[in-house]
Amino acid sequence: MARIAGVTLPDARPAHIALTAIFGIGRPTAMAILASAKVDPAKRAKDLTDVELDRIRVVVDTMKVEGDLRLAITQNVRRLKETGSYRGLRHMHNLPVRGQRTKTNARTRKGKRKTVGSGRKPTGQKT
Repeated sequence: MARIAGVTLPDARPAHIALTAIFGIGRPTAMAILASAKVDPAKRAKDLTDVELDRIRVVVDTMKVEGDLRLAITQNVRRLKETGSYRGLRHMHNLPVRGQRTKTNARTRKGKRKTVGSGRKPTGQKT
């Protein structure tokens, strides 16, 4: 049972996939970490030796992952809100931040508010 950066890695997975359990490490970063630590990416996490785990830990300790990364992201969003930037206002109002359309779609960010129709009145409606 390998623990790196306070996260228990899944034993049955290959090392390059198991490292993605750590927040802030994706597949390309995991491959780079294993290359610099000189560890075979196809090796299962349960088969890693203590020496290999220590080499991986040394590399991961130089990166911003888990709690430190979450804190940095939160501080960046807070800074945008405080400065009143356009992106900060979008964050405040729970709207998409990166230029997506909101007339249709954007349900994930805006939330389900009410039944949404096409906006078109039915034909033959009596008024």
